[in-house]
Amino acid sequence: MRLQNKKIAFLIDEGFEDLEFWVTVMRLREEGAKVTIVDPEGRKEYRGKNGLSATADICIKQLNAAEFDAVVIPGGWAPDKMRRYKAVKSFVKEMYRTGKIVGLICHAGLVGISADIVKGHRATGSLGIQDDLINAGATWVDEPAFRDGNLVWGRVVADIPDFCRELVAAIEKP
Repeated sequence: MRLQNKKIAFLIDEGFEDLEFWVTVMRLREEGAKVTIVDPEGRKEYRGKNGLSATADICIKQLNAAEFDAVVIPGGWAPDKMRRYKAVKSFVKEMYRTGKIVGLICHAGLVGISADIVKGHRATGSLGIQDDLINAGATWVDEPAFRDGNLVWGRVVADIPDFCRELVAAIEKP
């Protein structure tokens, strides 16, 4: 188990991309990581955009970035909602600033943009946010998944296996 004793914050909100959430959570747990499901408002159940649900363990306002090794944000419609919360932006920015791994897949780059952490980095995601990433100062790359510094990027649902490989490797050896 490559991620034994690693603590991962996994952010959710209404309309998260079901597979980007559940497959990645299961993959991290399979490697021994302690995954904490985090929401912006306080221990609620959320429905994914395709009908699966997930329950948050804790509200982001109760987290200390120093206690985590990584944060992961799935795509779907949730990132556009999450980026509106100051606590979400602050947590993600602090994780980035302190060199912790920040995993972003699909539309999750919207949170990275609002947390002001994408400028000067290579980035990918859903084509729907390509212009947003470029306008925020990132360099768009059309690849399934890759690491740039402490950011791990994934493009879309079809690229989840590549994203998970990059994410596990980055968390294992930051």
